[in-house]
Amino acid sequence: MSSCVTDRIQRTSSAKDTDMDVKESKAPEDAKKSGKPLAEPQSSEIPKEYKIGERVLGRCGSSFRLCEILSKRELKSSKREVGDGDPVSHVEYYVHFIDCNRRLDRWINGDDVLPATDKPLDEKKKEIQAGDKCGQRRSRRGKRKLEEAETDGHASIADPTLAKLEKDHEEITKVKNVDVVYMAGYHMDAWYYSPYPEEQARDKKLYICEFCLKYFRKKKTLIHHAQKCILRHPPGNEIYRDKNISVFEVDGARNQVYCQCLCLLSKLFLDHKTLYYDVGPFLFYVLCEASEKGFHVVGYFSKEKSSQDNNNLACILTFPPYQRKGYGKFLIAFSYELSRFEGKIGSPEKPLSDLGRLSYRSYWTRVLLGVLGEHRRPLSVKEISQMTYIKDEDIVYTLESLKMLRYWKGQKIISATPKLIEMHQQQLRGRSKKILRLDSNKLRYVPLAERES
Repeated sequence: MSSCVTDRIQRTSSAKDTDMDVKESKAPEDAKKSGKPLAEPQSSEIPKEYKIGERVLGRCGSSFRLCEILSKRELKSSKREVGDGDPVSHVEYYVHFIDCNRRLDRWINGDDVLPATDKPLDEKKKEIQAGDKCGQRRSRRGKRKLEEAETDGHASIADPTLAKLEKDHEEITKVKNVDVVYMAGYHMDAWYYSPYPEEQARDKKLYICEFCLKYFRKKKTLIHHAQKCILRHPPGNEIYRDKNISVFEVDGARNQVYCQCLCLLSKLFLDHKTLYYDVGPFLFYVLCEASEKGFHVVGYFSKEKSSQDNNNLACILTFPPYQRKGYGKFLIAFSYELSRFEGKIGSPEKPLSDLGRLSYRSYWTRVLLGVLGEHRRPLSVKEISQMTYIKDEDIVYTLESLKMLRYWKGQKIISATPKLIEMHQQQLRGRSKKILRLDSNKLRYVPLAERES
């Protein structure tokens, strides 16, 4: 080929390249004029896969937070492929957010996971990362839920043997087997693992009969069961009724199946609860809202029939749709009212869950401030215990948190001025939205010891 022909070919190809560059440079301007969105540049980078036990940044609401990978799984199906737009991860990770309660553990998509040592990939993620904890744009309710969750559930366990048992239990139950529970028209997100049969829990969703608490894998099976279920209230004695609020005492030995179903359901929302099947030694006090259809379970507490430590409560739970309505403190007050009937000073079984600890401290604070405000003379811890049936150690713990207890010559002295009491009472009135009062005159209760004698 001659040199002139070669030069002509090179000039032609250069002109074409230049022409293409001009067209490409005009494309964005034309797109802006036409109002059409610009196409995002395609990336060929395949998302990184992480190992179990590795610490990463995982999406928590609108932000990214340090977490640990507990498990991972392949996605069953994905319509998008790597060639269609940005690469999509086909892996989900089950993560535990560091310094948060286990009820925040969840499955998150691989696209919502970043290396812990790297910075976020784009400006939007950088802004999110700069936010406080789980995001500055969080609602007031969201902040409260996060603050309640940011606590070590085993911080109060001092016994090494008990701490080891809790650690082993945590390892076995670290991945939730049920994601959602449907009961009484509510869809409730599960917080923790519960030992439901694998066959029933394989779809990650359970349907619960609101009256007998039996569980089903399919909604149509629940509907068929509901047409035949004759139970309209817990299978026990109604010992309290005030307007539409009732409490039933259910004997675990006489109603074993119902109590086992109640324990399995409550384990989805209680981390420390390890009792599922041995329900015989316990009494269950089930709180219900009454309607034309029957009595709907909103919460419960259990207690041992015979407790060597005089524990007046073993487990307590208000189901999520009914929380922050005063039911939790009502159940606590109910347990102490039973202690008063029995003539025993009681205390809840330890350790308490994070939410249980908050509820009890609030209840103890309200009761103690009421007693101190009513009696203008100096009171001892023992005197307050005899008045309230609250154990000495719980009184000391509460007064110390209120900075009302001082030590003088090795003795505990209550230092509560009227001004200090009034200040704490005002703070309580500002925080409490609803208080459900217990009317002891409507309680029909005979202690178990008297019934068996």
